[in-house]
Amino acid sequence: MTTVLLVDDQALVRMGFRLILDGSDDLEVVGEAGDGRTAVDQVAALRPDVVLMDVRMPGVDGIEATRRVVAAHPEVRVLILTTFDLDEHAFAALRAGASGFLLKDATPAELAAAVRTVASGESVVSPRVTRRLLELFAGSLPSGAAAGAGSGGAGGAATGDPRLAALTPRETEVLRCVADGLSNAEIATRLFLSEATVKTHVGRVLAKLGVRDRVQAVVLAYETGLVRAGGA
Repeated sequence: MTTVLLVDDQALVRMGFRLILDGSDDLEVVGEAGDGRTAVDQVAALRPDVVLMDVRMPGVDGIEATRRVVAAHPEVRVLILTTFDLDEHAFAALRAGASGFLLKDATPAELAAAVRTVASGESVVSPRVTRRLLELFAGSLPSGAAAGAGSGGAGGAATGDPRLAALTPRETEVLRCVADGLSNAEIATRLFLSEATVKTHVGRVLAKLGVRDRVQAVVLAYETGLVRAGGA
């Protein structure tokens, strides 16, 4: 059973989501919150598997609440709810540690599937959408990312960032491909590897970087300057 905490400042919205999720045999809503501060407290008390978090709320918004939840409870996954798929709020939520975002007009089936996907440790946002977000808001990234090293070089030597130093040259190549929005099958074709080998490399990259999913790996690749807006 996957447990879910609903966070939205509109009670009717929470009610609708509860009806959808509780209608699934494998999903259970264990609590609700109407603002970010309450959400953080509820996560500490209930330890849900997934937090369905509205991005815009009075007081502590969904972005700050996500940051606090991920910092205090890294095992809890946050799925952001937003009205627009490509805006600064979605971008900020990904950088805060969310495992993805979902439009509020998603179908009931899409909502349930997204919760299951996030609970399994995967991300809901495709790498290509993540890259578009990062390119749109590259000006919000640290100066090191804007002056990225582009292609070439191995590991941390390419950017001077210690988080990349543990990667082998091949793992660095794989990370660049992930940041380029490629699937495992596409990476396998580009690097002349088997898909199983690519999957192993991706797993090692995530573990070495200390990130939870491919979305966070893409964010880190931009933040460190390993890749830059306009091309990897």
